Parts: sequence; structure tokens; C-alpha cells
Amino acid sequence: MFASTTGIVRTGVISAFAAVAILTGGAMAAADAPAPTPGQLESTLNQFSDPGVATGPKTQLMVNGGAHSGNIDRMNQGLQNYGHVGFTVSNVQASGDTAKAQVAIVSPHGTMPGVPMTWQNTAGKWELTEQTGCTILAMSMEPC
Repeated sequence: MFASTTGIVRTGVISAFAAVAILTGGAMAAADAPAPTPGQLESTLNQFSDPGVATGPKTQLMVNGGAHSGNIDRMNQGLQNYGHVGFTVSNVQASGDTAKAQVAIVSPHGTMPGVPMTWQNTAGKWELTEQTGCTILAMSMEPC
């Protein structure tokens, strides 16, 4: 009888540890990222469009940004004398590791309202999706 009670206790302890491992490891690792604020997303856009930020750091603001470093470098050169580009992010909708929002882009030539953009949470950081980064690059005549 003692052997079977020990087996039951061991099974119970193993099950408890497995439940804790699932709750603190596997299940939580796949949990949704906290929704970003409009300010967080605007910060990413402002850094990406700032000609004072070097190409290397900008590649880290965009999913697969390293593949577009030449485009980003040429965008930086073009922005040197262009003037300030600003962004207003609204209507943020987050689902899992993806966030979508409407963005008004303000440039020396006027405002372009309601541009849909998307971000992806990668390792706890909201990055422009490759499609959104390429949209911005296309606006600066550097399409991907």
C-alpha cells in the first residue's frame, strides 16, 4: 500500500509541476503582448523618419529591416533637406502580437490622413511590419 500511495503522490507532484511549467512558460510565452499606446507607435515612426538616426538603428525598427538597409540609407539622405515629417497615430487595434492603426502623416507639403499601418511585437518591442516600412520607404521614393 505504501508503494501505491507514493506513486499517487509522485504523480500528483509531477502533474502540479507540469501545470506550473505550462502556466509560467509555454502558455505565457505565447500570450498576447500588451497593446501599444499611440505614443509608442508614433515614437517608432518618428525615429524611422528622423534623418538624424543612422541606418543601422533604423533597421531594428522594422521587421526584416536589415534587408532594406540600402533603401533606408537613401531615405535618410533624401530627408536631410526635406523638413520635418510627423505622425499622429489613432484608433490602435491590437490582436496578439499585431497592432494596426490609422496614421496621419504631416510633412512640409501637407497632411495625409488615415494611412493604415501595422506593427509587430518582436521580443517585447513594437516594430513596423515590413509592409508598413516599405510603404514609408515608397513615400520617400525608395520602394522595397
